[in-house]
Amino acid sequence: MNKHQTDNASAAAFPVDAIRAMFPALQRAGDFIFLDNAAGAQIPQSVLDAVTNHLVSHNVQRGGRYGRSVTVDQSVADARESVALLINAYSPAEICFGMNATSFIRLVSLGIGQMLARDTEGERDEIVITDMDHDANIATWLALEPAGAKFKWWRMREDGNLHVDDLRPLVSERTRLVACTVTAHSIGSIVNVASVAKIAHAAGAEVFLDCVHYGPHGLIDVQAWDCDYLVCSGYKNFSPHMGFLWGRFETLKRLPTFREDFIPDEPPYKVEAGTFIYENVSGMDAAVQYLELIGRNLAPSNNRSRRENIVAGMGAIRDYELVLAREMLAVLKGCGATIYGVADEARIHERVPTFCFNIGKLSPQRIVEEMAEMQIGIRDGHMYAPRLMKRLNLSMDSGAIRASLVHYNTVEEIHRFGEALRAIVAKLS
Repeated sequence: MNKHQTDNASAAAFPVDAIRAMFPALQRAGDFIFLDNAAGAQIPQSVLDAVTNHLVSHNVQRGGRYGRSVTVDQSVADARESVALLINAYSPAEICFGMNATSFIRLVSLGIGQMLARDTEGERDEIVITDMDHDANIATWLALEPAGAKFKWWRMREDGNLHVDDLRPLVSERTRLVACTVTAHSIGSIVNVASVAKIAHAAGAEVFLDCVHYGPHGLIDVQAWDCDYLVCSGYKNFSPHMGFLWGRFETLKRLPTFREDFIPDEPPYKVEAGTFIYENVSGMDAAVQYLELIGRNLAPSNNRSRRENIVAGMGAIRDYELVLAREMLAVLKGCGATIYGVADEARIHERVPTFCFNIGKLSPQRIVEEMAEMQIGIRDGHMYAPRLMKRLNLSMDSGAIRASLVHYNTVEEIHRFGEALRAIVAKLS
């Protein structure tokens, strides 16, 4: 079976129509096409119901002795268990809920900054960062320079990805941490993070992973990846806006954090400063159950665990999204686009269906505005990645265009996007 036949079989096997029917926003959108999912995905009805149920049935503070408050405690505990299963955590106690991934990156960086300040001999004062990451996973670490941190840059190659061979000479007995993305939010490149952990741990260093953009596209497995910290957000993962931090229990336990005196000095409590958005945590719980449902429906079995259903669901999503990625790659090339990141179909497994591109010298802003007129939502700009823009020789003012797909998108939508792009290029050229 050739690639075309395989793609057709994968697309036919994936129940995209049934999945789209679960998303109210898609049903109400009319002709509009959601191709800005990297800025936030839509949510299924079950997630909306979970949020509404919280707000209507038990919108109270946890920690009380009355029924509604006890229910909030239980809903948070249930969400911890679900998210722990989603990422294959060692324990639900390692899951910490909060506002967003950026705030958690800052929380961990402040704790590491305190440890750096205490290390008067500066034995482990180096942090490795990349030029492919969202600036939240760069500037946050650079802010530790006053605490004595020194930095080494792991730079993207011309082929649009980070290579572990380039990481090895950067890591030494002085390395405290390697901070990198699992998947570039801007260009869609997937990093071999399991190999990153092997290199870092061999030198006694830790690994911090930004998993925000990978979350909706593939299976997260902190045990297989052997990382030390990981942050993710709900808003790309079919949930409302919220974030979570995972860390090894003992790692989080020794991380200096701000906490009020009455808060236990252990995870997750020491990390969760203040009241977070309980209803959105309930939504995240429902989002995990939605991903389980995909796996359960594709291959019904009474014997599979929740984690096994997640594995099956995310595997099916990944296979289907590879079909979308190949199709979008062909469409963009057919329109004469300069594609940033992995543009070789033979390396399609190194990316998710997030495409950053430009068309000659045409204005990205103008193209995106024309697309909006044609009821297609895409994005232009610097993608919150100034160092990557510089690396790609792109202006911060104009940047590039990004079209980003998830598993509720269709091949037909890609074809309509391609027709619109060809018409816009003809109009503006």
